[in-house]
Amino acid sequence: MKENRKIRVGITHGDLNGIGYEVILKTLEDERMLELCTPIVYGSAKIAAYYKKASNLQSVAFNQIAVAVDAKEDEYNIINIVPEDTKIEPGQSTRIAGEAAFAALEKAVADLRNGDIDVLVTAPINKHNIQSETFCFPGHTEYLEASLGDGNKSLMILCDETVRVALVTTHLPIANVPSAITKENIIEKLEIFNRSLKQDFGIVKPRIAVLSLNPHSGENGLLGKEEQEIIIPAIEEAQGKKILCFGTYAADGFFGSGQHEKFDGILAMYHDQGLAPFKTIAMERGINFTAGLPYVRTSPDHGTGYDIAGKGEASEVSFREAIYHAIDIYRNRRNYHYIKRNPLRRQYFDKSGDNVVLDLTKEDSAD
Repeated sequence: MKENRKIRVGITHGDLNGIGYEVILKTLEDERMLELCTPIVYGSAKIAAYYKKASNLQSVAFNQIAVAVDAKEDEYNIINIVPEDTKIEPGQSTRIAGEAAFAALEKAVADLRNGDIDVLVTAPINKHNIQSETFCFPGHTEYLEASLGDGNKSLMILCDETVRVALVTTHLPIANVPSAITKENIIEKLEIFNRSLKQDFGIVKPRIAVLSLNPHSGENGLLGKEEQEIIIPAIEEAQGKKILCFGTYAADGFFGSGQHEKFDGILAMYHDQGLAPFKTIAMERGINFTAGLPYVRTSPDHGTGYDIAGKGEASEVSFREAIYHAIDIYRNRRNYHYIKRNPLRRQYFDKSGDNVVLDLTKEDSAD
């Protein structure tokens, strides 16, 4: 990011028949957002006007631009991605909505890679109607890994100000979860999680809890052997790499007993195991962060909300938090890399205490 401009936040409109436009518009109603960043919406000014009227929202004045580099600070900017005659059907899953969602996502990702925007915040998509020859992924996370990863693996982290839950497996049928729980996969996710907690969240020595796969942590093999044969050996190997990870913890009592408050992060084995308790705790404040990639992307932790689309009932809290987190993570990451590029030299005194010997060790410059 150029030092003389605000952080540019690219915002994709998601499924145009869902609550995406409503939560975007409600978020931007507060002009204090312009003090933090320069928002650039990838969507349609005409569709935004439709939802403003349908949901009886306050007016948000958009500066219509052709490309992100033309965005003006202290104004809300919008790039018209979809044709003006695009059909809007609130609450309906349509092929047109899927095509429009992908068009906005594809353009925003290209601009993110080119440095025309600094971070990406995505409104919810419908994972079914967006499928096509060009989008054949279970969700945003997998698409972004393929498009922006440059060989790096992604990690889905759901978080608010106090709780951070990461997943070993993401959008995977429950029947396929056990075979995906491998020692290598768990170690990989722990490494990404540990690094993200340091560079993206500013935690110096993060403590990570690892949940079990089976009820009661397998009951010493009675209810499953994955804990003994896969998960615990993975934890021990990760500990050998100086990752402060602990477990396994039985998932049913972990959150209810308040144990989650003792850790900086929780690694769950599968989607609902981690997200169901997280959303219960975080409520509207939770957001989704795609960790592990060279770029910052966040989103609200809810879906398209077809049942309330166009009714003015959607809460914008999670979407606003997604923007706040994207900005914070971007700044944390920039500061982290700056510090790592300029490590402090360790100082050693000789026995007399008079002379100082400076020694830059490998540990000083390593993560």
